[in-house]
Order: sequence, then C-alpha cells, then structure tokens
Amino acid sequence: MKHWALTLFLALLIGQQSHHVQVEAGDDFIRTRGTHFMLNGSPYYANGFNAYWLMYFATDPSQRGKVSAAFREASNHGLSVARTWAFSDGGYRPLQFSPGYYNEQAFKGLDFVVAEARRYGIKLVLSLVNNYESFGGKKQYVNWARSQGQYLSSDDDFFRNPLVKGYYKNHVKTVLNRYNTMTGVIYKNDPTIMAWELMNEPRCTSDPSGRTIQAWIMEMASYVKSIDRNHLLEAGLEGFYGQTTPQRKSLNPGFNIGTDFIANNRVPWIDFATVHSYPDQWLTSSNEQNQLSFLNNWLDTHIQDAQFVLRKPLLLTEFGKSWKDPGYSTYQRDLLFNTVYYKIYSSAKRGGAAAGGLFWQLLTEGMDSFRDGYDIVLSESPSTANVIAQQSHRLYQIRKIFARMRNVERWKRARWARRNPWFSRNRGKPIGN
Repeated sequence: MKHWALTLFLALLIGQQSHHVQVEAGDDFIRTRGTHFMLNGSPYYANGFNAYWLMYFATDPSQRGKVSAAFREASNHGLSVARTWAFSDGGYRPLQFSPGYYNEQAFKGLDFVVAEARRYGIKLVLSLVNNYESFGGKKQYVNWARSQGQYLSSDDDFFRNPLVKGYYKNHVKTVLNRYNTMTGVIYKNDPTIMAWELMNEPRCTSDPSGRTIQAWIMEMASYVKSIDRNHLLEAGLEGFYGQTTPQRKSLNPGFNIGTDFIANNRVPWIDFATVHSYPDQWLTSSNEQNQLSFLNNWLDTHIQDAQFVLRKPLLLTEFGKSWKDPGYSTYQRDLLFNTVYYKIYSSAKRGGAAAGGLFWQLLTEGMDSFRDGYDIVLSESPSTANVIAQQSHRLYQIRKIFARMRNVERWKRARWARRNPWFSRNRGKPIGN
C-alpha cells in the first residue's frame, strides 16, 4: 500500500496523456513532454554519473577495459545515464588537432564509448566544448583565431567572435554527423545519446548582464537543432540566477558570471534545464550544516522554477563532495548524496520537474592519477555505492509503476475494442455517416 498515492497520481497522469503514447512508442529516443522525460511513451527518470575521461581512455585501445569496467559497474548499480566529453581541443591526444582537423584514433575512441554505453543500456549526455582550459576549451578556440590574425582581448570572445563561432559550429556539425565505425549508426541518429550539451559550465565574466551568453545560446541551440531534431539539447548551466529574476540573485553563492538560469533555459531549442551544486566549493567558509541548508534551498528553488516557470524537466548534472575537504568523512558524503536523492525522488513521485541526478565523478580501479577528491570507485566505497543503488531502485520503481499503468490502459482499450468491434471499426461514427 505504500505506493498507493503515487499510483493514483500516475493513473491520473496516464489518463491525461494516453492519447499521445503511440506517437513516441518504440524508437528509444528520450523526449520531453512538459516537465517529464519520456522513453517509449513512459516517463523516464535518470540516476547517473559523470565520467569525463571516457573518450580519453578509449583513444588508447589498450585502456578500453577501463571504459567497459566503468559502464559495467555503473549498470550493476542501476545507473542509466553518463555525462562525458565529446571534445578535446589541441594539446595531448586531442580529438581536434586544429579547427576542422580531427584525430581519427580519438574519434574511434568516442565511437567505442557510444558502442559500450549502448551495450550496457546506458544513455549519454555529450558535452561539446569546455568553458575551462582543461581539454582545450574556449581558450584554445580563441588562440586558434588569434593565430589567424584575429585581435581578441579575452577568452570570452569565444562567445562573440564570428570566426570562433564558426569553428565551434564546425565541431558541432562534425560530431553530430559522425559515422560510428563500431555501430554503423550516425551519432545524430543514435538513441544511445540522450542529449547534447552546448558547453560545460558556460561563463562570461566580461558581460555580467547576461546578454552575451544569451545570444550565444540562442544562436548555437538553433544551429544544433537545424542538424539534429532527434536528440534533446541543454546548455550546460550551473544554475546561477541573473538579471531576469533579480529577486533570485541573492540565492547565488556570490557568483556573477553572465548566465541566467531562467532566461537561458527559456530559449525554445533548449529542451531541459540543468543545475550543478558544490556547496563545499561554493561556500568554503561555511560549516557543514550551512552547506546542507544551502543545498536544500538551491534544489528546492530550481525544482520549483523548472516546474512552474520554465515548465521543462530539470536534471542535476553535477554534484558531489570532496574527500579533500577539511574534516571530511564518508558519512558526510553519503548524507549529501541522500539529501540530493531525496529531493529528486520527492519531486518525481509528485510528478514534479526533477528528473534525475548525475554525481561527479565515477572512476574505476587503477585510475589514481584521475582522483580529484570527488571521485567514487564503487568497489571501494560500499556505503556510498549502496546509497546510489537505492536511489536507482526508487526511480526504477516509479518508471515501473508508470509502465504498469500504461499496460493496464492498453489492456482496457483492447478489451473495450473486442466488445465493441463495429464501433471500434467505425471510430464511433453515428449510423448513416
């Protein structure tokens, strides 16, 4: 009986939406309908993880076992979405040597990542460029333009300079149209990919008004959709409020970096909102209790705004707690994970906008040089792994109840059609028509 209220809500929701079901059934692409993700006609909730390093390791065939191990361990804990980089600009073992010139070995590494995700039933969120210098990012794009004689005074010219924007668009086009050498499926046609991300944590401190990033998101989101209508698209935002909601800006943890959670996510081609949360990074001088209080308020506010203002799903695409924090304990990390997971589950079971969370970051054994403090090796962290698996189970139960209700609706319609064959054949038309 513990699910009776949830079942009643789902029954009402299914009843309202059943006339749409057939349109989306069976193609395995994740869509959105209102504030929900949908997969093959049923609402979809994602418990997932970040693993930015997947393509980097897969570029070296001798290291691909790490990728397979990560997906296998994730799948065993019910994790169903992975967020990773579909970029590596310049530098060591790049995907893109220079604008328009690609490393086929690296691309085959990304092909392998997509193929393995498909094998383990994991959907991918693929990010297309970095705000930061790691793996090239906007700084590398700006330097490429400078080498062509462009006078650019700031890395933020990434968002403004026509030549740089052309470089970025070319990368988008190249990745979306990539023919996967292992699956035989072009990326833009592959339902293994859940969504594209325009940029990892876009920031433009030179224009705190937000106009620069707003214009860039509008232009690039439209461009992505002109190539690929199959996949969802998100901007990569951390969730900071901007000029359109001055009453919300006090919630920001002291950052003014030129993004606007409401305005940016209102762009028509942006399908769902994202939020990140790192209380230990953002509130370094606060104690554990204050950081948890911030986290609760941060999530509550964004879930409400996604539900009632944006009317789009919300995915918490990064969160975590570092073992490098002073006074760290596994208990504190598990408490933070449970806090995040409870907010997501509470929203989901009420039919709210929160659709899942992706922790930062999953590693597998033998990756010590990639440990950044937020790393989780499931086999080495049994209590945290248990918290993660429990959340996967809870979200799976919601999906299962939806699927059961959908099957009941189908059975009722089929039974009614068998009992009323003439009416069913004539679609209810009155006699004589």
